[in-house]
Amino acid sequence: MLGLSRNDFLMLLLVLFLVAAAPILLNPFPEGSSLAQFNAGYPDLMQRFLIFGIFAVGFNILFGLTGYLSFGHAAFLGAGSYAGVWMLKLLTINVIPAILMSTIVAGVFSLLIGYISLRRSGIYFSILTLAFAQMSFALASSVLQPITGGETGLQTNLNDPRILDGANTSGNIPAPSLFGFEMRESIQVPMGDWLWTFNVGYYVCAFVLLIAFYIAIRIFRSPFGMMLKAVKSNNERLSYTGINPRPYTLAAFVISGMYAGLAGGLMVAMDPLAGSERMQWTASGEVVLMTILGGVGTVLGPVIGAGIIKYFENIFSKINDNMLQSWFAFMPDGLESFMVAVVHPFVGKGWHLSLGLMFMLAIIFLPGGLIGGIDSVYRRIFKKRAQ
Repeated sequence: MLGLSRNDFLMLLLVLFLVAAAPILLNPFPEGSSLAQFNAGYPDLMQRFLIFGIFAVGFNILFGLTGYLSFGHAAFLGAGSYAGVWMLKLLTINVIPAILMSTIVAGVFSLLIGYISLRRSGIYFSILTLAFAQMSFALASSVLQPITGGETGLQTNLNDPRILDGANTSGNIPAPSLFGFEMRESIQVPMGDWLWTFNVGYYVCAFVLLIAFYIAIRIFRSPFGMMLKAVKSNNERLSYTGINPRPYTLAAFVISGMYAGLAGGLMVAMDPLAGSERMQWTASGEVVLMTILGGVGTVLGPVIGAGIIKYFENIFSKINDNMLQSWFAFMPDGLESFMVAVVHPFVGKGWHLSLGLMFMLAIIFLPGGLIGGIDSVYRRIFKKRAQ
């Protein structure tokens, strides 16, 4: 089906199921209950799951297949965001030109950076990409302020020309839309006794994720993907055979950058604002964590890693001392205060500590990531049954 093997097609169906069921799976607790803060079913967060899933899938095409670790992929995310906002300001409020232009601009930008950075490998390549990303962040936040909006960011305004849309007579800043449907709009569809609510932006992102995931599977299983795996296995030996690996690695770098630009364009489609903070090294490090946590070199791993990190980022960052005190209220006063003091550094503003511990445990006990760990357990069970 669709040019995929049976296992790959089942994996695509699994992603389709997860995307379709996410509004239900991520909102399991009734509102007003003590566990309601663990719900993540509102559209903004779910859209971030999908967008960063695209970002991580693209990053894995470079890192997972070639072994080249980039610490500067946030530069392409930011470049795509700025290009998308300018399309919304100059051309039309329809998100399709913004998403397309974001992908193209990020691809051209990654071609320039990749052409220089890929002259080196290993840690030198990683440092070069990090340097380019930090230079891009500095340019966006200060030097290129007329284009990027500086530290305040770039956003749509009431008096933007929007050539294809004509004059704005509503008196309000128009929201990004797709063929008349606003991206933040929710559509309610009655189905029997049930009333289903569909968020337009979420399902647009879901559709794009499925296409991006399908393309990634085809790349992984193609002769081009096999050549990239050969680069990762032994780049020097591949050169001895008379094959120049650089065009392949540059192509993987550009494809990966275009995925990042596509994610940046979707961010703008959801919220028409682009800031220089999207180019910071922390954003690049985040996609590295997503890929490693899910499983480097696996097709599904980065999507799972992106969802887990974004979910825990939302949950742990919102837990405060009042919540902790209510949770441990059944304990004696001294023990309650002790438990709050112990848990406090791992939640709220210190949620990164929880993320660091989770990442450390994954590296120690699941070096192949979550997907690698699941695959290892499955193989052991299957082997025992076969014996």
